[in-house]
Amino acid sequence: MVEGRFRVAELHLKASLETLDWVRLNFSSGGLLFMNITLAFIMFGVALGIKLEHFKLLFSKPKPVLLGIFSQFIALPALTFLLVILIRPTPSVAMGMILVAACPGGNISNFISSMAKGNVALSITLTAFATITAIFMTPFNFALWGRLYAEASTLVIPISIDPLEMLRTVVILLGIPVVLGIAFANRFPMITLKIMKPFRTISLLLFLGFIVAAFSSNFSYFLKYIHLILLIVLLHNALALLTGFSIASLGKVARKDRRTLSIETGIQNSGIALVLIFNPRLFDGLGGMAFIAAWWGIWHILSGLLIAYFWSKKPLPELETI
Repeated sequence: MVEGRFRVAELHLKASLETLDWVRLNFSSGGLLFMNITLAFIMFGVALGIKLEHFKLLFSKPKPVLLGIFSQFIALPALTFLLVILIRPTPSVAMGMILVAACPGGNISNFISSMAKGNVALSITLTAFATITAIFMTPFNFALWGRLYAEASTLVIPISIDPLEMLRTVVILLGIPVVLGIAFANRFPMITLKIMKPFRTISLLLFLGFIVAAFSSNFSYFLKYIHLILLIVLLHNALALLTGFSIASLGKVARKDRRTLSIETGIQNSGIALVLIFNPRLFDGLGGMAFIAAWWGIWHILSGLLIAYFWSKKPLPELETI
């Protein structure tokens, strides 16, 4: 009897999620332009903090850096693929999870790592490395795991993957602002020092506005389907945080490095995912993907702050705080 009720509930949930595969969120060309400009502004601000010396850690203390890169670009996309196979969400939701996992770390990870008393220098190095390599790694990982999912799934996939179009979009939206930001910081170091802090504050506010703008004309859809997405994003984000922590623990790095690797893997730049999803030449606002990326953008801030608060109350051995 109980099993039968669970089965009915499961079928109802599945049927509700499947409707997301066919929902296309409303978004005007003006709104898309606003999103693209916002993302470019945010990435320009991230690049202002990238300096050549940040990559020295890669050579002086390579182990935690290499573990962080492995966790971010290899382990998380692969484990996300396994999670998708295990929980079998609908195609657009699965593709949203794979796309978020393929994105680089979010730009608030440095702040959250600092709150958690992690290794901020390591966090900055990983953010810098991930931001630059994401120009190629995000399209590569999405194409690889997305195609594997499409081949493994017996469901109808209403999504076509064009890796070249994705690469072109990422290069324009991510590569150009990053290159300009690094060049600006090197050419005008004093001005950069003055504008970095307000830039970060404005970037965070713009990101939240970015999500509000994305759903301002789709709020009825948001209210109708968000309860279906909550648990999936919570589970996926927990997997990301656990992946970073487990790999750091297996690598036997210092405990403050474990905190940083957990946060770097658990905070994803879902803003990039949203811009790609709303690109009419890629996914054209596909409902399941958009809901996953948007809720990730909110939830990872909350989970990051919660875990940072918890760790901030857990003192590290004195030798590890140096």
